[in-house]
Amino acid sequence: MQTVNGALDVRLMRTLLLLVTECSVSRTAEILGQTQPTVSLALKRLRELIGDPILVRAGANLVPTERGLELRDTVRRLLADIDSHLAPPPRFDPSRSDRRFRLVAANCLGAVFLPRIFRALAREAPHATVEAVPMLPHGEMMGHLADGSIDLVIGNWPNPPEQLRTVPLLTTPIRCVVAAGHPLARERGPLALARYLAESHLSPTSGEVLNLSPIDGRLLELGLRRRIAVSIPEFAMVPQVLAGSDLVFTTGAPFAEQIARGGDFRLLDAPAELGRMEFYLLWHECKHHSPAHGWLRQLVKEIAADLRVHELAEIGGGAVLDAAE
Repeated sequence: MQTVNGALDVRLMRTLLLLVTECSVSRTAEILGQTQPTVSLALKRLRELIGDPILVRAGANLVPTERGLELRDTVRRLLADIDSHLAPPPRFDPSRSDRRFRLVAANCLGAVFLPRIFRALAREAPHATVEAVPMLPHGEMMGHLADGSIDLVIGNWPNPPEQLRTVPLLTTPIRCVVAAGHPLARERGPLALARYLAESHLSPTSGEVLNLSPIDGRLLELGLRRRIAVSIPEFAMVPQVLAGSDLVFTTGAPFAEQIARGGDFRLLDAPAELGRMEFYLLWHECKHHSPAHGWLRQLVKEIAADLRVHELAEIGGGAVLDAAE
């Protein structure tokens, strides 16, 4: 469809479709809630833009020209496409969806948080699939969020990226785990920061990206560093590496409690200077208005709230896990 200066907008297209369908300026004006002179001016403009009379007299009636008939079918299809694309998205029905969700979660969440997400998805979206992606290098992960290939990140970095949408998820005290034979196992009360820094540490975060670690990032803010003697790629390896060693492992309280229950370990309160470990959801603006993505975010927030209740019951109040509002 050719126009002069590309001036045929959607409103004018709707007027054109009514004119060549109703073949009446007065009926078109009535349907549009406009005056007849307004529609007559629109018809005049359409004739100038298209270079065709569009409607011509046949006795007392108006009839479409050949070009007008062609435009009627073309404009009807174009407007139908526009309306279908601009209409509000359909409501997401998780019970019928076969969508694949891709999540990235902080390493320590693997044993405690992710299984709850998997069970909830299996229950509420039985035909959907979920893929837990390992924590990626920062730049690579940001790229995957921007292109939509990763839906959601559950992170615990000291400072979440400002260019992403963020909502607090939960917060927990920080505790240290040591083998039962470790000299620190006899300590009582929170560790002094100097004593903590004098130890050798086990970390799931490489020393190359300390600023992304909730522990080392906080220490960097204080102008301090700890000695990471061993770094491992998987949180699940922590108990095996920690057992019988002289290493200190530091993590959120509920995750530390879980490790301690599975072996001969002792728990200590981390130095007060480390503060608390915060977790939050991150996603890109490109996913924000997706009904499916909104449902997933709400599901994760509900699981975080439920996790607080269950963790307190399981550990007898030993760790305080606060779900964010």
